[in-house]
Amino acid sequence: SPKSAAPIYCCRHRRPHTTAAGRRQQGSNGAANGMNGHKTVCIVGVAGFIGSHLLEKIIREKDWHVVGIDMVAPSKIQQLLGAEKKWAARFEFHQMDVTTKEGVECMREQIKRSDTVINLAAICNPSEYIKQPVNTINSNFTDAQDCINFCVEFNKHLIHFSTCEVYGRTLSSYGLDAADPKNYILDEETTPMIMGAVSAQRWCYACAKQLVERLIYAHGTQNGLKFTIVRPYNWIGPRMDYIPGVDGKDDGQPRVLASFMTALMKGDPLVLVNGGEVFRTFCYVDDACDAVVRIVERPEKSQGRCFNVGNPDNNIRISDLAELMIDMYSKITGKPKGTTVKISGEEYYGAGYEDSDLRIPSMSLVNKQLDWSPKTTLKEAMESTMRVFIDKYADKLANKKRSADEAAPAIKAAKV
Repeated sequence: SPKSAAPIYCCRHRRPHTTAAGRRQQGSNGAANGMNGHKTVCIVGVAGFIGSHLLEKIIREKDWHVVGIDMVAPSKIQQLLGAEKKWAARFEFHQMDVTTKEGVECMREQIKRSDTVINLAAICNPSEYIKQPVNTINSNFTDAQDCINFCVEFNKHLIHFSTCEVYGRTLSSYGLDAADPKNYILDEETTPMIMGAVSAQRWCYACAKQLVERLIYAHGTQNGLKFTIVRPYNWIGPRMDYIPGVDGKDDGQPRVLASFMTALMKGDPLVLVNGGEVFRTFCYVDDACDAVVRIVERPEKSQGRCFNVGNPDNNIRISDLAELMIDMYSKITGKPKGTTVKISGEEYYGAGYEDSDLRIPSMSLVNKQLDWSPKTTLKEAMESTMRVFIDKYADKLANKKRSADEAAPAIKAAKV
């Protein structure tokens, strides 16, 4: 329909999919009205979980023009599309495959006309690190280089999303004094990065991300690239991940929060990989996006820096997270409390699985440079996220289970 199609472009076809009104928003050089003195931000990976929240914050709170790029359809940003939206003239979406020659050239065009480039594109799901290690490395290192090179070519500020996994395992996990903060607090400028053996392919993601960080730093030193690196610590919130069999593959394995929510809504036990003994530090996505906006707004404070963006107050053992979510789900829905089951990492993910033990960010640099600190507690973040999951998926999963139960006798009879 014209309402949903107005701001959408498809570079693959070299022509805008838009209404006449939408076309009039374009200037003679192809730039949008947001180019008239306002900052223009290009978000690569805009239709994903983080991209959708960042886009929403920017277009609702700032006067910036946003050029959005993604390989997937804009389902997570659909509520922001439409010629009738008051920000329609400041946002356009380009769906393209940035691994093709045509897609790369189109991305180059969009980066050229932007002031700041935020690169979110990546594979960041542990199950994929084991199943598709080559694709994981290519996606996170090889495919990232075009965006980096274009920012060098056109002298743009690149905000590249890395991961807290680049730190690897903590020093305390190797026997150093666990009471000494320097052995477990992860500091951007002093903490060593310790990965597992090459045969432990779980680390292919972290190694690819670390290598691309080093490449970006090298471009900064050698070619004057203006850059900022963001290391997210398990950002959570609405629209994250997927539910297997509903909007993801039946055999998919989403990250821990979506995995636990799937089990709760289906009435299955929550799977604790390796007993759920590792810790994670969760940060609410709204808080995190505020940090990213500050990076854009304060280049003199952010360029040439790498920032931890997380919430050290929200550190929790995964087995305790399961109990928290079981209690919260029962309170929200009134249903009986769920259960847990323990399974080995190799059985769940496959051979080559290892994990980092603890991820607690040092906040000194981000506090000092950006005057930022997170505000949302773990319980607040979890409840907000869980309620969205329930509203969106509970009925769909119930209907799916009902259909499966009704089909079971016929399937059983056919096998006999």
